[in-house]
Amino acid sequence: MAKRPQKRRGNRAGRVEQPLPALSLLTELPGFDELVPTDRQRDAFEGACRRLEGEEGVRRDELALGCVVRLDRGFPAVMTASGVVRAEFAAQLTKGDFSRVAVGDWVCLRVPEGHEMSLIQEILPRESDIARWKGGARGERQTLAANVGVVLVVQALGRELISCERIARSAVVASDCGAHVCVVLTKADRAGAEMLGRDLELISQVLGSDVHVAVTAAKGSGGGSELELTAHAHGALWGNEGVRELVPSGTVAIMLGESGAGKSTLLNALLGKEALETGAVRERDDAGRHTTVARRMVSLPGAGVIVDEPGLRSLPMVGHERGLARVFPEIADAARGCRFRDCTHTHEPGCEVLERFGTGSFTPVRLETYLALAHEMRESAASLDPDVVI
Repeated sequence: MAKRPQKRRGNRAGRVEQPLPALSLLTELPGFDELVPTDRQRDAFEGACRRLEGEEGVRRDELALGCVVRLDRGFPAVMTASGVVRAEFAAQLTKGDFSRVAVGDWVCLRVPEGHEMSLIQEILPRESDIARWKGGARGERQTLAANVGVVLVVQALGRELISCERIARSAVVASDCGAHVCVVLTKADRAGAEMLGRDLELISQVLGSDVHVAVTAAKGSGGGSELELTAHAHGALWGNEGVRELVPSGTVAIMLGESGAGKSTLLNALLGKEALETGAVRERDDAGRHTTVARRMVSLPGAGVIVDEPGLRSLPMVGHERGLARVFPEIADAARGCRFRDCTHTHEPGCEVLERFGTGSFTPVRLETYLALAHEMRESAASLDPDVVI
């Protein structure tokens, strides 16, 4: 296996890409001892080692268990017990329909002595797969991160009442993928104390009071202003320490949110240094630009690990019906009692959802959010799971 020098390369558009970042500069990555594989993954690694030794004659001392901690244009950075290495894919992983590697994946890595590049020989089984469906139909998934236990849904606050549709959308995707959902509200100083209280009440009505929420404000908004904000943050964790509580040591989390939500700014605050690039928010539409390019893991001092994910412009609902049922269980349960299987829960006779709503079983905004997401799923009826009633 020949060495691969890090050089500038041209892409299909004729632009010259920058060289891969030096591994020595990636100081925010977690150490190997912060990343804990499951017993199932350790067993799978040992099985892969036996196959490679027996079938390909690979020496056991060339094989290592590793975790993908960063993706850079097809050359993952993999953390091993001996340190971080840059890797490419073995030939069998580049042929046919193979599972693409994601940040958080545990892999069987071949590290030949004296070579610059290591080889990912096998991707080990995932315990969770935070993914979204690409395009308008079921069939192709884009994995955002693997083996993640907590999804932090990040939403910036402002002068207007928060829109819970995006938060609920992210919660549905996360729940469908088997992760625990928490909400992080940034820029509370822009909303003000009274609006913050209304925002928190709305989130509680939509997602329920059991969902943990942390609230942060811009640095320097302290004094009386911060005291007033915290007084209205009923039931929520406050500040950077509140976010840390959501990601304790031994936990791997991912932040999901639109560009401009303040994810990189928040991570810099949690790291205590300006380690990640941030960008300005446009005044005309209050939207941000993508500042995170590479998906990567970031180690939080005194806490767990967070996957820094580029801002997502869309989170299609197709394929996440079971997530909808998990976020809105009492409405999904009522939907199974409707007279018509294709009931839209808006006007049909014999609608159990409307019947229970009339008795106060769920709030208007919770039902409204459910119906909006269910309608989007129903628009793609051909690709829906036939076993799920919405």
